[in-house]
Amino acid sequence: MAFSIKEASDRLGCPAHKIRYYEKEGLLPYIQRDQHGNRIFEQEHLDWMRLMTCFRATGMKVSTLKQMVRLALDGDSTIPQRKAILNKYREDLQRRQQELAEALEAVDNKLVIYAEIEQGRLPSESKLLDQMDSISKQV
Repeated sequence: MAFSIKEASDRLGCPAHKIRYYEKEGLLPYIQRDQHGNRIFEQEHLDWMRLMTCFRATGMKVSTLKQMVRLALDGDSTIPQRKAILNKYREDLQRRQQELAEALEAVDNKLVIYAEIEQGRLPSESKLLDQMDSISKQV
C-alpha cells in the first residue's frame, strides 16, 4: 500500500518536514515519486521512520543513522558492522539509563527531605547553607 507524505505524516505522528529532512539526508533511500513529483511511501518506509524516530529520541546522531543506511544498502555482508554499531549504542544507552536512575533517586530523596522540612521534622536547609557559606568564607 502506498502513502502520500500527508498520510505518512499522519500515520507516523510527525510533521511532513521531518520526513522530507530524513529523505534529503539520505535516510530514506528509494522513495518513489508519482507523475506530479510527489513522494510515495511504502509501509517499509514508515517502519524505518518509526525506528529512526526512536533512535533519534534516544540521542542517536543523524551521522550514525546515515552510516547504518549506507551499510544496509551494501547488503547483508555488513550485518556484523551494523550489529557492532548497535551494540556500542546499546552500551551507551545502558550507561545513560543508569545515570538517569541515579539522578531520579537523588530527586526523590530531595523531595523526601523537603517534605520532612515542611512538616518540621528536619531543620531548614537555609541554616545548613548559611553554615556552609560561613565555612567557605573562613577558608
